[in-house]
Order: sequence, then structure tokens, then C-alpha cells
Amino acid sequence: MPAFPPPHTTHPVPLPDGSRHAGTVFLKPVIDHPRIEVGEYSYASSFDPPGDWAARLAPYLYDFSPERLVIGRFCQIADGVTFITSSANHRYDGFSTYPFAVFDEGAKEDRVSLPGPGPDTVIGHDVWLGRGATVLPGAVIGNGVIVGAGAVVGGTVPAYSVVAGNPGRVVRQRFPDTVIRELQETAWWNWPIERIIEVEEAICGGDMAALRRAAP
Repeated sequence: MPAFPPPHTTHPVPLPDGSRHAGTVFLKPVIDHPRIEVGEYSYASSFDPPGDWAARLAPYLYDFSPERLVIGRFCQIADGVTFITSSANHRYDGFSTYPFAVFDEGAKEDRVSLPGPGPDTVIGHDVWLGRGATVLPGAVIGNGVIVGAGAVVGGTVPAYSVVAGNPGRVVRQRFPDTVIRELQETAWWNWPIERIIEVEEAICGGDMAALRRAAP
């Protein structure tokens, strides 16, 4: 069996001519941003690969932002997905949403035209984000969630549910509660990659009994 690419591989998809697909990257080795945490084997794809993947995915997350973007292991991020993190927010409880302090050369701390620090955005393990999906500030997306193409998702999304639309709504859960509970308990995404590949058929074929037997 061919070796699975190690998690530090930049372009993990081999092509028939021996080259590597330039538009698909494992995110962990290509993102060096103090406010982004990415798990191993999570990948992103783009038809127009950027030089800066952090800026492409989370354009409002700055080095000095107080919030974080956390992405779990084995996530799949399609072309055009955008994380709108909390630093993109404006204050909207007063008469104007205009961020006057942004344009002022003086100190910005405690300026009333700026909102306070917002929450982290957290993506669980094995989450599939479809093409053009938008994840809103402070969203918490559970393990195994599928986000439909073009969906705009905020709030807390339960594990192993399918979200679609704008605003994003849970349209169904992928498995019965008992299966979801067992998947959360087995947490196969934390197993050694060699073991995961050995039980690929059970994971992708939905064989819970085999997955349970394979647990290290």
C-alpha cells in the first residue's frame, strides 16, 4: 500500500504525471499565523491558489486580533470558503456602526466606536465545508458536520449534522444519536494515521461494529 503523505506535506495530491496538484494544500504546513490553529491532514483547495492561505481563508483575522480561528483534523475546505472572524465586526448597538477609531491616528483602546473582543471561531474534526461557504464570527461547528455550498453559518452547529442555506439551518443529522455518540467516543481522527488507513473501509463505509473493533 502506498504511503499516506505526512502531515507536513504542502501539496498532498499526486497527479498521474508525477506532479502535485498545486491547488490543494495541507493547511498546517502552509499557515504561519499566530491566531490560527490547524489540525493535521486538514486541507483546502482553490482554483486560484493564493500565496497567503491565511489571508485567503480568514481575511479579517490579523496578527493582533484577540480572537482565534481553530480548525480540527481531517477537515475539507472547498474553493471560496471564507471565515469571517470577530475582528470584522462593527459595533451596532449605538446610532452608527461606523468605526471612527480605525481611521484615527490616536490610541484605539477603549474607543466607543469599536466593539469589544469577540469569541473564537472553532471548527471540529472531519468537517466538510462546501464551495463558497461563509462561516460567521464565533461559530462553533461540531465534528463531522457537512456545510453545503454557499451556506452562511453562525452559532453552534451540532456534530454530524448537515447545514445549508442563508441563514444556515440544520436540515438533517447524518446518523442516529447512538451512532453519533459512538463516533464521538471513538474519535478516530486522533488515531495514528497508519491505523486510520487500515480501517478506511470501516470509516468511509459506515461500519460502526468494525470501527469499534479497530479502536486502539
